[in-house]
Amino acid sequence: MDVLDVARWQFGITTVYHFLMVPLTIGLSLLVAGMQTAWYRTGKPQYLKMTKFWGKLMLINFAMGVVTGIVQEFQFGMNWSAYSRFVGDVFGAPLAMEGLLAFFVESTFLGLWIFGWDRLSKRLHLASVWAFSLATMLSAYFILAANSWMQHPVGIELVDGRPQLNSIWALLSNSTVLAAFPHAIAGCFAVAGTFLVGIAAWHLARKHRDTAADDPDRKVWFASLRLGSWVGLVAFAAVAFTGDLQSKLMFEQQPMKMAAAEALCHTEQPAGFSVFAYGDVQRPDCENVKSITVPALLSFLANGDVDSEVKGVQQLVGEYKARYGENYPVDARLGELSGKPIDYVPNLPVTYWGFRLMIGFGAIAAAAAALALWLTRRGRVPRSRWFAPLALASIATPFLANSFGWIFTEMGRQPFVVAPNPTGVDGVWMYTAQAVSAGVTVSEALFSLVALTTVYGVLAVVEVFLLRRFVRAGVEGVMPPEPDSGAKPDSGDDVLAFAY
Repeated sequence: MDVLDVARWQFGITTVYHFLMVPLTIGLSLLVAGMQTAWYRTGKPQYLKMTKFWGKLMLINFAMGVVTGIVQEFQFGMNWSAYSRFVGDVFGAPLAMEGLLAFFVESTFLGLWIFGWDRLSKRLHLASVWAFSLATMLSAYFILAANSWMQHPVGIELVDGRPQLNSIWALLSNSTVLAAFPHAIAGCFAVAGTFLVGIAAWHLARKHRDTAADDPDRKVWFASLRLGSWVGLVAFAAVAFTGDLQSKLMFEQQPMKMAAAEALCHTEQPAGFSVFAYGDVQRPDCENVKSITVPALLSFLANGDVDSEVKGVQQLVGEYKARYGENYPVDARLGELSGKPIDYVPNLPVTYWGFRLMIGFGAIAAAAAALALWLTRRGRVPRSRWFAPLALASIATPFLANSFGWIFTEMGRQPFVVAPNPTGVDGVWMYTAQAVSAGVTVSEALFSLVALTTVYGVLAVVEVFLLRRFVRAGVEGVMPPEPDSGAKPDSGDDVLAFAY
């Protein structure tokens, strides 16, 4: 194992972990804003209770997301300083816009929302949560714009061997980000919707066992369950639609990633979509691979035409060698890879199975949302003992779908950290092996990997503990006590300073 391997593992672990928090925060923030809007317009207490309960869970998750997100920027200087020098004039612009504009607005209005319940007018307080929610989406757009530039560099010129930004509008309107943003946001709503379904179903099961049928909190959980089900189902439909748009862009911009997603070793016309493959998928010649396919579906997904040709890995390797070179540059900073042949084939088992796991877990979550809608039709409360555990378990599925989707996206462009634009400025690409920091030793990289993984493990325990505590407490844990009840506020309110 060398520094490059350790650095990639570290960035992969910290990024995937951080992205577990991001979609839930974005999705919940918009849903909580909608709940508070319903309370503002109707005055019904069930909507206030929904706002406070789901808002508290959102705040716990948001706090953990901020803590884990800070590390992401530091890693560019720790392990990837060569990358930072190469792309800094371009990559820094959307990151600065995210930090100075979106995150500043996000944090400001979140503070107003947290501490403004009894200090701001209802209208201004409602405007605060909407400003925070929309700022989270704006923040996501800038981050995705930066990532999309790595996938498809635009708006630049090559000066002294380094890309320099000459059009911020071209970067922000990159076709890749215009497709990635709605796909990612739909994934966020899928996560939030399933989160509502699982927790609300569990509470409904508790209420059915332990409380009277006229318990007012039942309305909270039933409304949350229905809302989460509809949001989840619509979100998964949007994920499928926007994913189709992304596949067509991938066919044009990163044909090797398209071939790797299907373990398509040989060019086919028309090309079938592989549902399941068995054999040695790792080998780029596919001699021992058997696949169950849907005829011509891959051609349609790639180009909207069932007769389109889709190039295979072997043909693309030859084209990549002719255009980008057969060997790495002779450079001591590349270590063992200096002057060695470049392997243009991504890790086929990771890309092939990652793509299918993304689709599979998403389909399971969509099925759970549809089942929840069916069981709650015409105001019915689910009575089956198996539904609540199933709904709780389904919470994990959209998180897994998002994670496998990002793993596929990032692993599929290897060996590039900045993928070449087939129609862009020639020479603007960077191999991952060139991006790692010079002078960092394996022991130093391993130390940071172990340290960060340990800290993130501890943070995971803290978040699960806090979420579990407030989920189990239910509505009673977030609503202020009645004036004559003599009850004391939940100490968790003081610990987390949520000012409810």
